[in-house]
Amino acid sequence: MKKVGIITICDYQNYGNRLQNYAVQEILKDLGYQVTTIVNNSPKPDTIDSLPYKERIKRLINHNPSKILDKILLKIEDKLNAKKKSILLNQKIGSFKNFTSKYISETSFTVDHRNIPTELESLFDYYIIGSDQIWNPSFRYGSGFDFGTFCNEKRKIALSPSFGISEIPDRYKKSYSIMLNEIEYLSAREESGSNIIKELTGRDAPVLVDPTLMLSKERWLKISSQNKFKPQKEYILTYFIGEKERETKKWISSLAYNKGMDICHMANINDPKRYAADPSEFIDYINSAQVLCTDSFHGVIFSILMGIPFIIFDRKGKSVKMSSRIDTLLSKFHLEDRRFNKVKTHGNIFNVNYSHVQDILEIERKKTMTYLNEGLNEQ
Repeated sequence: MKKVGIITICDYQNYGNRLQNYAVQEILKDLGYQVTTIVNNSPKPDTIDSLPYKERIKRLINHNPSKILDKILLKIEDKLNAKKKSILLNQKIGSFKNFTSKYISETSFTVDHRNIPTELESLFDYYIIGSDQIWNPSFRYGSGFDFGTFCNEKRKIALSPSFGISEIPDRYKKSYSIMLNEIEYLSAREESGSNIIKELTGRDAPVLVDPTLMLSKERWLKISSQNKFKPQKEYILTYFIGEKERETKKWISSLAYNKGMDICHMANINDPKRYAADPSEFIDYINSAQVLCTDSFHGVIFSILMGIPFIIFDRKGKSVKMSSRIDTLLSKFHLEDRRFNKVKTHGNIFNVNYSHVQDILEIERKKTMTYLNEGLNEQ
């Protein structure tokens, strides 16, 4: 049996990361490969970018006063909750690592991005790069490991990797161009990523769906589990990675009050009962929700897979615009009307027409499998 090594981000706090890692593994196992994820630490930047002092002041002055107050209150809250958050965070990491140990095969060693072992090239027959934002220079800093620079180009296949942004900073363009050209099979998760590859290499790269969409609802539910704190009554689920603005909180609270529903918050320190919920419980929480309010790409994906209504909010608090993946996802599945500003207008909160989704999923799944089979059979 031939061996495949997965090169991806290893984040034991992020639901989407763990679930896409599992999905890539299962896709490859279905094709008959022995699959292992190469554990790696987070790369460190060569230089730390920071805004000049005058620019920071200028941005602060231009901010809406209420938003400035929200930021100040958030920082105060973080300080007050530091000890509690540390305890809960350790519990969360523990539950995520337990999920990983149960469902994902990983290497017994951890790769340091600045000191990649020479023997790594001989451990696997093929290397699958992706998915997730493994090529995002904002926090992966153009690490050679993320492009598989340690092995021959014909043994590397990029499976739905994401740049996370719409444009690569100038200082990374040369190195990205070289490293991308050393990968025989290139694909991207977003249209913007395909455009970046075209710009830097002159090559056409297909846009493939996130690997989590390759597995059926039934298959995901097989690894789901119920959290002991899940309410018995109907509930609205929230999952925000960025900051949740005061207006957003008010709107969700009002909706819950008017409908007589509970509110469950995922990945929110102010909802400690659910803060340490693992990825299996995350799936179950979405599957049982009346609606998901989120700014998360994978939150939207699992709502689509489970057939649950969702409302997508713009992500706040990020310095780099990262909405291209949401744009591609909503466009591909014709669900642009699930943006918050449109939902507020048409008012159709709890009903989504998913009748067309299965046909699109079948087309996209076949497209991905064709790409993957061609890449693996070419080796």
